[in-house]
Parts: sequence; structure tokens; C-alpha cells
Amino acid sequence: MAITVSKFLDVAGGLQANQFSVGDHQTIDSISDLDETYKQLMDKPIPVVMAVVGGDGRPNLTPMWFDYEGDKVLVNVAAQRSKTNWIRQTPQLTLLLLNPANMYHWMSIKVTVEREISEDDPQDGQRVTEQLNRIWKKYVGEGDEYGLRDPSIDERRVLFECRVDKIATFGQP
Repeated sequence: MAITVSKFLDVAGGLQANQFSVGDHQTIDSISDLDETYKQLMDKPIPVVMAVVGGDGRPNLTPMWFDYEGDKVLVNVAAQRSKTNWIRQTPQLTLLLLNPANMYHWMSIKVTVEREISEDDPQDGQRVTEQLNRIWKKYVGEGDEYGLRDPSIDERRVLFECRVDKIATFGQP
């Protein structure tokens, strides 16, 4: 697996010619090879903005939690939401991880869905629930189980495993 990383010229070290344009391209074999300056954005409990093509053909942006395992980005969504069907219809997503302490330190990840797992799947459904509980703990820090299921319905979840296609990086912490 090869991932192209586009490194934007940033202003962390001062003004420079062609700033805010791509200054360098690099290929990495795995997201574990990503520079720690950007990998830390994936590990901290910061919100990510996910873009998916909506029903009207325009990007739909949603703030959400971010998770990954190995080289796969994991997107866990409620089965009944429109966003879930939009992901199925156009399985290419873009995620923006923005450092809340410095808006000039960010990373954009373009991914493609490779696998969908329903929480009701008799073989792998438990993995969906376990991943949701794990990310709940990462972001909320309290309790062992996800606490935001819609009480008016029997909310079920879907986990999309996504391949990383491209990454763009900008700035310093």
C-alpha cells in the first residue's frame, strides 16, 4: 500500500515564497510512517470534519469522532441516518483533522470505504459495538458504553472500514 502525502508550505517558521501551496510530495507505506507532527492529530480526542457527497450532489460536512486501526480509518455511524446512505452511494470520504489550539496545524485524509459491517452482523457485529464503546471512552472519558443512542428507536450502528488514499499536511503544533 502506498499513500501519497502532500506537504503544504506553512507559515510556522515565518513567511515564505509560495506559502499555502504544496511544497513537497512524499510516499509512505503505512500511516504509521506519517510524521509524528501529524499522526498526533489522529491520536488525540479532537473532532474531525467528515465530507461526504449528499443527496443533492454537494458536500455534506459533519463534525464527528475519529478512529483508526492499523492502516484503516474507521467511520462509525447510525444506520438510520441519511449520511449512512450517502456513504454507501459515494464511498469516497474526506476527513479534516484540525488542531483546536492552532488552526494552522491540520491534516486532510482522503479515504475509500472497503468494507461495511453492521452491528447486527452475527459474525462481526460485536466489533462495531466494541469500537463505538472504545471511541466513546476516547472522547468522553467516562463510562464503558456509548451513551448517545437514540432512545426513541432501536438505534443500530454501521462501521465503515476505509483505505487511506491520500493525505495532505499543513503546519506545526
